[in-house]
Amino acid sequence: MGRFTSEQTGKKLAIEIIIIFGIVSLFGDIMYEGARAVNGPYLKTLGASAALVGLIAGIGEFLGYIVRLASGYFADKTKAYWFFAILGYSLLASVPLLALTGVWQVAALFMVLERFGKALRAPAKDTILSTATKHVGTGFGFGLHEAMDQLGALLGPLVFTAVFAFSRKGTDLASYQAGYAWLWIPFIILMLSLLYAFIRVPNPEALEAIVPKKAEGDVLSKTFWLYTAFSFITTLGFVGWPILSYHYAAKGILSGAEIALFYAIAMGVDGLIAVAIGLLYDHFKKQKDSEHGGLMTLAIIPVVSLLIPLVGFALPSKGAAVLAAILWGVVMGTHETIMKSAIADITPIKKRGTGYGIFNTAYGLALFVSSSLMGLLYDLGIIYVIVLALVAELLAIPSFLILRKEALSKAPHLK
Repeated sequence: MGRFTSEQTGKKLAIEIIIIFGIVSLFGDIMYEGARAVNGPYLKTLGASAALVGLIAGIGEFLGYIVRLASGYFADKTKAYWFFAILGYSLLASVPLLALTGVWQVAALFMVLERFGKALRAPAKDTILSTATKHVGTGFGFGLHEAMDQLGALLGPLVFTAVFAFSRKGTDLASYQAGYAWLWIPFIILMLSLLYAFIRVPNPEALEAIVPKKAEGDVLSKTFWLYTAFSFITTLGFVGWPILSYHYAAKGILSGAEIALFYAIAMGVDGLIAVAIGLLYDHFKKQKDSEHGGLMTLAIIPVVSLLIPLVGFALPSKGAAVLAAILWGVVMGTHETIMKSAIADITPIKKRGTGYGIFNTAYGLALFVSSSLMGLLYDLGIIYVIVLALVAELLAIPSFLILRKEALSKAPHLK
């Protein structure tokens, strides 16, 4: 179906595509979030050292972001969005294939392939999804998608929890491999859903083309670069869950089971806030009658990001830990929803894959730098982590104001 007869027909199909991609992401998260929960101990069982486990994870995450620069660019250049999306998702087969590994080197290869596949598909998938969200509101569309994505993130680890619970030997090699083998089921459902979406909308650009909008250019705007810079700065001050959970364990504030529970709470908040912030994002766009109007919601991120270390580190109690988990989920849900929605609204369709690739690479680099710095600073003293977060989030405020001024200049009626 390359052409669409009316905006109403396009809207119905757009909702269908958003839901289908939500299903794809749900089952995808069941697979790789479930696997990532146990990949470390599985590698240990196969004989890998802690240093090797860290190195393998680092290589995977690095590829998972840096390759997006190339995949986003070539997806735009060739218009082969579905090719990159389907190829990237097909590499998720490397997760259940872990059931067949018996040496850590092969397992490590499959784990890195999974991250490589995500890098291949992410810009193309977000571009396809963005064409559908234009019909229902980019904020709501991506918010709904993020909520379904997080449901998968919650369910994934439960696969292995169930396998271990019913295994007489607990977490032995056979139990790990049985858990991975069960993941063939979500993989098959995911690929069938993806192929159905392709059949329904083989040409995603045609779906967006029927939405009334102003003429677009063919270059990435100044607003895009300012938005990327703001996101990079505020992410530098964002305390990652590994540092928070390490702190809770080191100080004896939470047990291992409680840390896992609080992480689940954060994931639940992430999913809920994604829909709420998405609706707020669309509200501002409609209120200001501008594609740039939703950027005003970004003011939430530096404020809440700054509260996380103050609550999580300065107040040594379970109540404070719950609040920190909730705040952490709010920031993650806001990041995931707004960043995808904003790129869809401030980049032309011809450059959208490139835009997603560049932005995600910058975001991943900021996460890497932040995690590394905070890990080093934590060993020196908690106060240094708090200072880093404070400096980064304070710098993010003028960055936001500059971004807001640029957005207003593109739409004078916003003032």
